[in-house]
Formats: sequence, structure tokens, C-alpha cells
Amino acid sequence: MLLFRPLRYRAVSLLWAGLCLSAMGDQLYIVALAWVGVGVFGPAAGYLTALQAGCGLAAALFAGHWADRIAPRIAMAGADLTRACILALLVANWAMAGRPSAIGLGTAIIVLAIGDAVFRPALAALLPSLLPDRAILPAANALFDTTDRMARLIGPGLIGALATVLPVMHFFTLDALSFLVSACAVCAIQPPSMPVRPLRGALRGGFAAVRRHKLLGLAICVNGPNNGLWYASMFLALPLLIERTGITGPGASGLAAFGLCISAYGCTNLAATLVVGSRTLPKRLAPMIFGSKALTGLGIALLSVGPALGLPGLMLAAALAALGGPVGDIPLAVLRQTELPPDEIAASTRAFMTVNYAGALVAMLLAPSIAAAMGPAWLVAGCGVGMMLLSAGALLRFTLR
Repeated sequence: MLLFRPLRYRAVSLLWAGLCLSAMGDQLYIVALAWVGVGVFGPAAGYLTALQAGCGLAAALFAGHWADRIAPRIAMAGADLTRACILALLVANWAMAGRPSAIGLGTAIIVLAIGDAVFRPALAALLPSLLPDRAILPAANALFDTTDRMARLIGPGLIGALATVLPVMHFFTLDALSFLVSACAVCAIQPPSMPVRPLRGALRGGFAAVRRHKLLGLAICVNGPNNGLWYASMFLALPLLIERTGITGPGASGLAAFGLCISAYGCTNLAATLVVGSRTLPKRLAPMIFGSKALTGLGIALLSVGPALGLPGLMLAAALAALGGPVGDIPLAVLRQTELPPDEIAASTRAFMTVNYAGALVAMLLAPSIAAAMGPAWLVAGCGVGMMLLSAGALLRFTLR
């Protein structure tokens, strides 16, 4: 399959293997954090995700000035090692105190968000240099996209299996170990030397580069709100919906049910990535990019009626919502890497991350009060309908232009 051709190159295969484990650890962390937060704070748990989004936004806004001056491989390894250390400290404090420290959780959320804002743009800039044949760049982007998709399939499923035998704090331990493995993989590769030429006013330059491209310029305008609606539905409304309807998974655990829903999402997420990565991208990418987000919105809207069918209904709706992600994300990554100059790739990637973090921040600040006033079912339905309307409007505008 075309998707797996980039694995012929040793540097790509090493990096991909390390990121697979790291992404799986991230999913354990995300699902466990969301569940612990809901159990402790109820609807106000959304503010934890808002904190994470706010820190990621701040890092994306201000990190580019110095992060883009560092070789991508060094930036990536440093981000991984820092995140591993902070998680290890959190678990050690948790073990001694018998419960998670609010300061420790907050610090971990902040450091992990900053690390992600440094790691992902560096990866986007590094990847083209690892591929002698640029024709397989779409397949390489799809391949690396599978790391998150597979993690959503396997990671939360592991929570369902381990929730009754493994203390919650050790899900954070597993995430720390995964970051160490990823750092080792990054250090093991030997990419060709790359000149480090950061843009003047790195983030401002990234937005300017994106605005020059008609499709990227429109996509960045809707990505932020769509990302916020997705976060509010999947990591606040959905666990609240499961908790309040009494739906459980293996071991009569609500956390296991939540993990299985995310795992169902990951299953079709991965399947869609394999299909998109194995095919040549069409010339007209706008219907693919915006139509995919509308499909995700439809699946999320159906989550609101999923409880009528129990856990299987929620899992089916989550699986439908997942189909749209890779169909839109992979073309956007390829556009940035092929139609923008090499020294603008990291900054343009960070520009997209900035609007995504901003969208998540605003949504997670507003969602707790909406969930408390209207209930999680109405919140998740509104998020899904909002995504469909935004995406349809963007496609119509691009077509008319």
C-alpha cells in the first residue's frame, strides 16, 4: 500500500514507532483526566480543558520566536523529555499524598500543552526532509496521522480493560514512559542538516503565509470554532451524558464506557486514515476538507440520542463522527508542506494550532455553564449542528469565490 512506503526509510520508521507509543500514552492521559475531572468537579471539569487550551494557545502565540530557532529534532526531544519529567513528578506526589494535587494537575496540564505546541510544528517541518521522494509526502502525513488515530482506538480500550485493576494515577505513569520512548526514537534518527531560518515575527508570518493561500485561509477561519465544538462534545458533554444516564462498560464502570466510546471513534478514525493515505489526493480539495467536518458534526449530533440505544448507540454515533477527521486533516497538512516555502511550514502549522487552541479555550469556558443549564444532551446536539453549519457555510463561500 502507498500508505506504508515511507516506512522504507529508517528515520521515518523509527520516528513513527516512537510516536505511536507516545500517542497511545496521550490518549490514556486525556481520557483519565477527563473522567477524574468530571468525577470531582462535575460540569466545571470543562475548565481543566480550558486551562490546557489556554496554555497551548499562549505557547503557540509566543513559543515560535525561540522554538523555530532550534533544530526540529532537538525541539522535539526536549519537549518529550520535559513532559515525561513533569508527569513523573505528578505521579510521585500523588502516590505520597494519596490523591492528586490540584497544583500538580494544573502544572502537568500547562507543561503538556506547551510541549505539544513545540513538538507538532517541529515535526511538520522535519518530515519533508526525511523523504527523498516528495511524491509520497501525502502518504507520510497520513502515516503519522495514524499514530493519533490508532491511539484513540487502542488507548481508551486499554482503559476499559485496566480500569478495575490499575490505579488511575498509573495511566499518567504510562504516558510518561511513552514520552521517554518517543524521545529516544527522535534522538536515534539522523536527518539531513536543515538551515534554521525562523520567520520574522514567527507566528505573524505563519498567519500571513496561510492567508496568501485561498483554501488554507478559509480553512483556518473555521478550524478553530469546529475544534472547540468537538472538544466540548467529546470531553465534557459525552462523559457527563454517560455519567447521568448510568451507562456502564466492563466491570460496571462508567469510565470503561467512556473509554469504549473513544475507542469506537478511534476505530473508524484509523480506517478512514488508511483509505485516504492509500489514495492520491483529488485536485479539488475544498469539498473533501469542509465536507469531512460536516460529517463529524452529524455524528456528534447523533450522540445526543445515542443513550436511547445504550452503550452500543453511543459507540455507533462516535464511530460515525470519526470518519471526517482524517479526510480533512491530511489534505490540510499536505497543502502546508507542498504549497508554502519550507521555512514557513512550522510557522503555518503553529498558526493552525493557535486557532484550534483558541477555539477549544472559548468552548470549554462556555460549555460548563451551558451543560449545567441545559444538560449534556442538548450541549452535544448543539455542538454537532454548529459544526455542520460552519462547514457547509465555508464550502459554499469557497465555491462562490
